[in-house]
Amino acid sequence: MTGGCEPAGRRKQARFMATLCRPSVSVPEHVITMEETLELARSRHADHPQLPLALRLIENTGVKTRHIVQPIEETLKHPGFEERNKLYEAEAKARVPAVIQRALDDAELLTSDIDVIVFVSCTGFMMPSLTAWLINEMDFDSTTRQMPIAQLGCAAGGAAINRAHDFCTAYPETNALIVACEFCSLCYQPTDLGVGSLLSNGLFGDGIAAAVVRGRGGTGVELERNGSYLIPKTEDWIMYDVRATGFHFLLDKRVPATMEPLAPALQALAGRHGWDAADLDFYIVHAGGPRILDDLSKFLEVDPHAFRFSRATLTEYGNIASAVVLDALRRLFDEGGAEHRARGLLAGFGPGITAEMTLGRWSVPDEDTA
Repeated sequence: MTGGCEPAGRRKQARFMATLCRPSVSVPEHVITMEETLELARSRHADHPQLPLALRLIENTGVKTRHIVQPIEETLKHPGFEERNKLYEAEAKARVPAVIQRALDDAELLTSDIDVIVFVSCTGFMMPSLTAWLINEMDFDSTTRQMPIAQLGCAAGGAAINRAHDFCTAYPETNALIVACEFCSLCYQPTDLGVGSLLSNGLFGDGIAAAVVRGRGGTGVELERNGSYLIPKTEDWIMYDVRATGFHFLLDKRVPATMEPLAPALQALAGRHGWDAADLDFYIVHAGGPRILDDLSKFLEVDPHAFRFSRATLTEYGNIASAVVLDALRRLFDEGGAEHRARGLLAGFGPGITAEMTLGRWSVPDEDTA
């Protein structure tokens, strides 16, 4: 498949569209394997009546390794929500700046070139947002807009791309910085014994990602159209129960089947753009689990190999929430990218049940002038 040819006038205009550049991604140094996760479940929940089901579900995730901010011995403790949130803030401040700097370097920009910071996270809370600290700590201009998003869960990676696209469309030739910071391990709740909770203990990992959306120039995905879709009456399928002990993750057993109603939304967005969702050149989607990718392949009628980047993130890092989409895109860059003008779809899925979707073309600026 190829991206096709465009009239010369359209190519010239396209150079001034917002471009999502190469993401920078970092995962913590502490690693837990699938085998260790299963053994922990067996030893800590030996009398659980649904332990065999939980073990089978964890094995079926395909997650081989996850990275966490603390050694597993510390992760399994619960010192209280206050201490966990302090750790979230400390780890974010210690780890995020280096990830941002690499993203800026890859986009060939300075902090002074950034007009808005879109910060997404659902695993800790700060007010003022980490964006305020970043502006002071990394010498962003004091006029930099702040757009923290805290309640979209895993869909927030796609939402961050879309809000950055919207900003750069409203204010042409400005630049946006996207930051996703997720420490899912800090949400572990030892008293939550439902099958969904036990599954999440073997599925989620920690990760940080950052990427620049350039209003002009840059190599990456030239953003053309975005959209959002919420499946009616599903707001309690993925949610937090906020208690004195912190965020308690609730996962409905119907969630893995949500791609059947969401696939038509992806198809409709592509159709409005004059594209066929089954005939694109690259797909970068949130990997909440293997069923999500399998069903997308089925309902979009796309070869499973098209989702290799998302599956690799799931296998090596687990579900790193809002950072998944950016890490999957980073893997496309690492593979050498796509052909100039190749067409692609990016999508994040999360609570609501919500899909945040983006259509764009791979852009290499030198190719437009060749």
